[in-house]
Amino acid sequence: MNIKNLAIIALLFFAFLSTQAQVTFRPGINAGVNISKITDTDLGNKTDFYIGAFGALKLGKVYTLQPELTYSRQGGKGNASMGTTSTYIPETNSYVTTYDSGSVNASLQYISALTINKFNFTESIYALAGPFADILIADDIKVDPKNKEHNFNKGDDIDLGIIAGLGYSLKNGIAFEARVKKGFTNAFINYYDESGDSNNLVFQFGAAYTFGK
Repeated sequence: MNIKNLAIIALLFFAFLSTQAQVTFRPGINAGVNISKITDTDLGNKTDFYIGAFGALKLGKVYTLQPELTYSRQGGKGNASMGTTSTYIPETNSYVTTYDSGSVNASLQYISALTINKFNFTESIYALAGPFADILIADDIKVDPKNKEHNFNKGDDIDLGIIAGLGYSLKNGIAFEARVKKGFTNAFINYYDESGDSNNLVFQFGAAYTFGK
């Protein structure tokens, strides 16, 4: 397909949008619960929260472009492998190896820039999807026993990924959403485990409010 044909298709698309509804822009806020996990680790789920603001640029009855800026607390917690300990037994002139483990509570805090594309199935029900870029602004990794703490660390300072979900909106501007957020960069390092990258995976359940009628 050449550039001319692409331009014609783009013009037809925006012409269609303009006939569907008047273009509007409305700000809003959102907040909710994060149930997060760090993949490819022994850690389990961690419950925390997210809060943010957005601008909804409604381009038609079906499509809304919605940039968002969000503060999101993520991570994981649970037991993790912490290497081995070899103990010498004089009676048998041999060593006994034991596998060590301990508890880890990893909190990763991000500022998220998201580009949400919303598609309305009905006046109330919609789907959303888009890319995001997360900037790590704080991390707190607690390890027990504490002398093993130096073997656990944050991963990359920037996480890139995608987000998708479903929502249900009311006529008063309130909406309820369920989202899945998946990062693609290395978010967490366990130096005892060299299995590969550990990514952020977050299930979000929350509410949003769009200002204006």
